[in-house]
Amino acid sequence: MRLGIFDVREWQTMVDIENGRKVAADGSVIRMVKQVMNDHPYPGDISADSNRWVTDISLELTRRYQPDFAFICYSQPYFTARFDPISQDNWQQLMASVFAEVDRFLDASGFTPVIVGSGDMIPLKGYIDLSGLDGLAIASNWAAHYAGLYHPSSDDFAAIRRLSQIERVVSREEFLQQFDGGPEVAGQIPDYLLVAAEGYAFKALSTSIRPLVKIPAHNDFIPVYTSLGTVSSITGIRSLIESRIDHQKVALILIEGIGTLDFPLSCQQCSNGRHWYSYEPGDCQYLALTTGQHQFFEYSPGYRYYLDDNENQAYPFSGYFDRVPASTLADAFSGRSIAVGNRSMLMHITSGTDIAIECFSRKLYNHGLMAAIKQDELP
Repeated sequence: MRLGIFDVREWQTMVDIENGRKVAADGSVIRMVKQVMNDHPYPGDISADSNRWVTDISLELTRRYQPDFAFICYSQPYFTARFDPISQDNWQQLMASVFAEVDRFLDASGFTPVIVGSGDMIPLKGYIDLSGLDGLAIASNWAAHYAGLYHPSSDDFAAIRRLSQIERVVSREEFLQQFDGGPEVAGQIPDYLLVAAEGYAFKALSTSIRPLVKIPAHNDFIPVYTSLGTVSSITGIRSLIESRIDHQKVALILIEGIGTLDFPLSCQQCSNGRHWYSYEPGDCQYLALTTGQHQFFEYSPGYRYYLDDNENQAYPFSGYFDRVPASTLADAFSGRSIAVGNRSMLMHITSGTDIAIECFSRKLYNHGLMAAIKQDELP
């Protein structure tokens, strides 16, 4: 069982993450995690202290649990770039502060880093409004590039052809063939996948009402800094870490919202997708890092999330996921492992670590902290 702990400053509670029901449990690791959460309240997704919070908790867990692998994510730059019209001078100060936090963690912990930037952010050029179509259009709250279309009419296709902001229309059959998908995942793919031209974002069912300032570029390549060796693809980062993790402590550090333009370290350029598909910051990119496999079907763009949205849904605190993906790096690692980040849900779902502590935020609303513990394996 994976134990979930919630801390909302005034109180804490524990649940079985799979079904969301309250449970009672105790143990030295549980008490330690609860104390760390109590001592470090979350300042908020766009707060200047958010990245410091990541480092503080990472160092606390490192000192008190002694892990051999750490998955650390600094996501505040992504949230800031996406929603805050920050000046260039302030953005450069933010970049400096993020990497100062990375250095603080590495200097104090002794981990060997693999530092990955999720990709450059660019100014929003405009929206592609799909609300007037006859068919059902769905776009994820955190996606900009992709939307799904179901049961389109002939008028819908005519309207889409008139939109120069739509770069590509891909049928389900084409998508499955191009990305090696079998019949077991076909139901997760929309009838048609719509791909926005760079700089444009979709407006459709499930997108946020918050105005966007910047969105991810079509990042075919992302920067990676490491002394462990060479890597050419995002899916090769896992195997690079596994080749060393039995002999030295390694930290996979993901900095969201930063690409080649802002990356201050000497870096390699890694492919960030396949064919015309590039990952945006989010679940598929996280899973490509931690599983070492491309992830086009785990939570596909335009997925009809409402089909699974009921009172019996498994993993009710884990977003659209109804299970913990198998075969992540930490899940296959026999040593001790932790994950810490200011990106909610993705830390405990995609890391596979013994302990994960993350913000419990939804659409930038700060509800406190969440921890996930592999209870069966810990004292």
